[in-house]
Amino acid sequence: MNTSAGEPPGGAGPGLREDGRTGIGRPREDGRTGTGGSREDSRRGTGRTGVGRSRAGAPSGDTAPSMSVPAVRAAAGIDASAVVGTGGASAVVGIGDASAVLAGLGVGGAPAVAARPPIFAAPLSDPRAMLGTVETRSVSPVFVGRAAELGALADALTRAAAGEPQALLLGGEAGVGKTRLIEEFATAAGRTGAVVAVGGCVEIGADGLPFAPFSTALRALRRQLPDELAAAAAGQEAELARLLPELGEARRGPRDDEEGTARLFELTARLLERLAADRTVVVLLEDLHWADASTRHLLAYLFRTLRSGRLAVVATYRADDIHRRHPLRPLLAELDRLRTVRRIELARFNRTEVGRQIAGILAAEPDPAQVDDIFERSDGNAFFVEELAVAAHEGCCTGLTDSLRDLLLVRVEGLPESSQRVARIVAEGGSTVEYRLLAAVARLAEDDLIEALRAAVGANILIAAPGGDGYRFRHSLVREAVSDDLLPGERSRLNRRYAEALEADPALVPADERAARLASYWYHAHDAAKALPAVLDASVEARCRHAHAEQLRLLERAMELWELAPDSIRAGLRPVDYAEVYPPCGCDPATTPLRYLDLMAEAAVAGRLCGERERALKITRRALRLLEDEDDHHPNSPSGSGRGDPLRAAWFWAQRSRLVQTTARGDGWKELATAQELVRGLPPSEVHAEVLATVANWSMVHEPGPDALMAAERAVEYARMVGARDIELNARLTLGGLLVEAGDIEAGLTELHEVKEQAKALGDAAVLGRLHVNLPSHLEGIGRSQEAVRVLKEGVGLARRLGLLDIEALVWGNLAESLHSLGRWDEAGEAAISSERVGQSAKRRGFHATLHAHFALSRGDLTVARRQLTAAREHFGTHDTMPQHALPLGRIAIGVAAAEGRLLDARAELAAALDTGFPPGTQRYGWPLLLAAATAEADALGLPGAEPGRGEVLEDIHKAAKTLATNVPVWQAYGHWLRAELLRAEGAGTPRDWSETVTAFEPLERPYDLARVRHRLAESLLASGADDDARARATELLRLAGAVADHLGARPLAESVALLAQRARLTLSGTTRQSPPADPAEALGLTSRERDVLRLVAAGRSNRQIAEKLFISPKTASVHVSNILAKLGVAGRGRRRRWRIGCGCSRPRHPLPGGGVRHTLERIPAEGGPVFNMFEELFAPGRKHTNDERKRLELSRTDVNDGDPGRGPIDLSSGKVVVRPPKQPPAAPEPPAAPEPAAAPEPGED
Repeated sequence: MNTSAGEPPGGAGPGLREDGRTGIGRPREDGRTGTGGSREDSRRGTGRTGVGRSRAGAPSGDTAPSMSVPAVRAAAGIDASAVVGTGGASAVVGIGDASAVLAGLGVGGAPAVAARPPIFAAPLSDPRAMLGTVETRSVSPVFVGRAAELGALADALTRAAAGEPQALLLGGEAGVGKTRLIEEFATAAGRTGAVVAVGGCVEIGADGLPFAPFSTALRALRRQLPDELAAAAAGQEAELARLLPELGEARRGPRDDEEGTARLFELTARLLERLAADRTVVVLLEDLHWADASTRHLLAYLFRTLRSGRLAVVATYRADDIHRRHPLRPLLAELDRLRTVRRIELARFNRTEVGRQIAGILAAEPDPAQVDDIFERSDGNAFFVEELAVAAHEGCCTGLTDSLRDLLLVRVEGLPESSQRVARIVAEGGSTVEYRLLAAVARLAEDDLIEALRAAVGANILIAAPGGDGYRFRHSLVREAVSDDLLPGERSRLNRRYAEALEADPALVPADERAARLASYWYHAHDAAKALPAVLDASVEARCRHAHAEQLRLLERAMELWELAPDSIRAGLRPVDYAEVYPPCGCDPATTPLRYLDLMAEAAVAGRLCGERERALKITRRALRLLEDEDDHHPNSPSGSGRGDPLRAAWFWAQRSRLVQTTARGDGWKELATAQELVRGLPPSEVHAEVLATVANWSMVHEPGPDALMAAERAVEYARMVGARDIELNARLTLGGLLVEAGDIEAGLTELHEVKEQAKALGDAAVLGRLHVNLPSHLEGIGRSQEAVRVLKEGVGLARRLGLLDIEALVWGNLAESLHSLGRWDEAGEAAISSERVGQSAKRRGFHATLHAHFALSRGDLTVARRQLTAAREHFGTHDTMPQHALPLGRIAIGVAAAEGRLLDARAELAAALDTGFPPGTQRYGWPLLLAAATAEADALGLPGAEPGRGEVLEDIHKAAKTLATNVPVWQAYGHWLRAELLRAEGAGTPRDWSETVTAFEPLERPYDLARVRHRLAESLLASGADDDARARATELLRLAGAVADHLGARPLAESVALLAQRARLTLSGTTRQSPPADPAEALGLTSRERDVLRLVAAGRSNRQIAEKLFISPKTASVHVSNILAKLGVAGRGRRRRWRIGCGCSRPRHPLPGGGVRHTLERIPAEGGPVFNMFEELFAPGRKHTNDERKRLELSRTDVNDGDPGRGPIDLSSGKVVVRPPKQPPAAPEPPAAPEPAAAPEPGED
């Protein structure tokens, strides 16, 4: 197939979390505090201590011996007066079954409790240190319920630790307890030795920061594993710096970097896999409902492609926010279809669990009526239970008629006025606000600010953010309630203050967030004059990070602001860079002002690169209308022609062509032809060269021929004139391929190899990737499959190294095709699966389905072939029928129809292909299609209903064959083959015709094709009244053809060979005495890859170790091991001697007589008797056998007694293995007529 150019857990500070935990108890390892026992001291040893509860020795869900609340707090050094609801009372708080799950993860016990120091162990620059000791209200320190959910997370951690990457989605409504559950899991995972990194999606206004959770998680990994992360990122720092700026300066990519985003995603996945190679790594991503599009795309990519490593990725989202039009909704639907992704939905608490939670909050058994009231109002939502319990204890006037939102605001309104003001400022600043930025916006004296923060933190309204450099609301619901309560003018004023503070001191926020946050603040301040430049700067930053979805959103915002901004502001704007080869709107880009049309050009490219092609199409349509409006004011231009600005119009038409093709709305030629007409006669320019190169690319895959060759030559010439090196290399790549297809093979290959060397020297990843798809495709097209495989294997490494995801899919697919041609069918199947794993676009899925249909048809699996054929046609659609797609599908459709006896359908498929015709250079697809049609006619000779129309069909095939080139040996051989099949279809074939065909195929590397024509030659020899010499030759030909068919698993060919031998009374197995195979694995029918796996299993390697050694996934390794188990007849890995015999590491105790494939039986006494297998326990004397074992023994019915075929078949009728006495063979019957083709079995049927 050719391609065209184009396409850490916890935090710092006190406070209540979403889960209902507070905090001034004792310091955690990370500096945070927690009431009722720190995370460090409450889960160690033999039991679990909550508030007044010890889990030592207590059965799950039962009440254990209790420890009084005052005793716990006294041991912890906490003043009881600082805690709500102590009152000197003791309480027993149940935690359900979750403790058992946590204990299984190494979390549990009742350790000695360290005393709480009087102040935070933090530097004075840390806002937490400024607060000193803050008293907070108590919220339940006891983890309630969630046993099933913790069990699922524990299972995922276990699987990840075993080397099977895990992907989980945790959903639940706001306040249901997602964060608490994640923190419990993180603590548990940390105690098992796993490295845990937490990242959260950041919301600023209605916007998300590009890649924010991944950047935060990678920073956490860098803090914990600095040397390991540096080693894992070695050589790719410039690319990975787009996610983690601390690695260095991001490399500026080429202007037409189609693969930039895919490359970044692939490098990120490989970075995580390398980090998780020798340790378990858990990545927790919170608040996915706020995620930007780039974060969603990267997460989807990771979930689809993680192949190895001890890695678990868990993402949480707020389920009640996912309305029908929410951008996360389609991602969840897509991930649900992946078998590798598990989704956990967190439900609300029941009444019993609510009672336990309230008891933990109040440190006393609650009144049942109070539990009923709170349960009814909260409906089991954990966060609302906390708020209602605390409010009820404090006597807040929140009757049952009040809304829960009012309840949240009641607690804020109970703060001092300065604290309320600070809360409002934090609410509008984003998910987290840095302390220094908060101080600049609040404009309070530092002591006053500290006191205001102390009150807000003490009331559990605010908490110190993870990392200790700022503040956030304890729960996002409170922030949203406070933000919604702001007055419109107040909101704008706060955003303006944030923007002014950030402009005055950009160091107030992290560098990778600066541009996006400033743009958001000015936009929400409703100041177009300030917002427009800031938004444009943020769009440039997003493009540099390959966050094209955010770039598109920002550019659309800039277009919204364009008319609102003053003329003086617009006149001062300058383009930072131009989209791809989009022409500048003036002679000097440095002095030419930015135009609205320039924004549309950038937005169109951003939409194409991020997959928002429908939005990009709308933008190009609007741009062309604007150009038409300019034409109306241009005196010398026909209306609507774009002649007033032809280069810009041509550029937009070329963009539309690419978008129309990728959205399956058409083949894109009309748009390209318009662009070509617009630049005709203009002086050379980059736009002109790009249009010509695109025309040549399009023609190469749609209508190759002289016009395409001329366009490619002109594109090379124009690109050289204007110094557009990348366009020149792409045009030369197209030119080389067109030369090969035109018959000037050596000149074309020379051009392609020169482009390869020059692209290497320039480091042009896009050209190198495309070359490693097209060069081997052309080599395969001229029959040089071995050379193609070498280039393709190099291409796999290059694509992975550069992160060229789409290119990697095509390389794997082309590798599968070439391996199949070479008769390496098992390897071809693996390559096709690898292609399917990384290629996700509709056309790539169509390519994968075509491969699977082709392979299934060769093996005789018509059900799969038919299903994959239908899928391929759906993926490719009907608007853009490339010959490289349509012709192979036509060939497969003819083959399936013929095998199912639907000759008229096969003829209809041929007629459709002939109507389209075979453009120059499509002989690699045309010859097999015509051959399939001729074979169908020949096989149907003499059948009822086949004769009408036969002559016309054969004549059409003959005429079409004259248009196909035979300029290389492989297509010359196909020409002989087609001629022989046409003669067979007419009943006039001779052995000489087939002998010439066999002679033509023997030097080629096409074992399956050679086996098929050998079978036909044998058939022709036997049908011509053969003498003894001819019969001997036919026997040898059938033996060779049958051996290939058996080895490849080509069932239709194997059955045809066996049937022909039976009809002619030929004995194939006894003609030549085969020596025993030197390798026992050969006798067991193991493939080369299975032998590699078998040797590693025999050496004691696990599936994960096998996967790492052979560069495959653990799941693929598991499939290979299962296949080997079946072939060896072994129940598990424990039978080490059988594994070692199978892989040749040792010999069976009883020598194998006779040899031959599947002959695994010991010497048999002459009078008959029990038979022993080489694996003694499997076929012991008198043992009953399974159906599968009986079938395998039936296949071993000859050569069991020193190769003597006269011993007769093995008798299994008694359930024991005995040998029947020899019998005289009966008189040979007349050869039966050929049976109707049998229906293919379902996959897996014997």
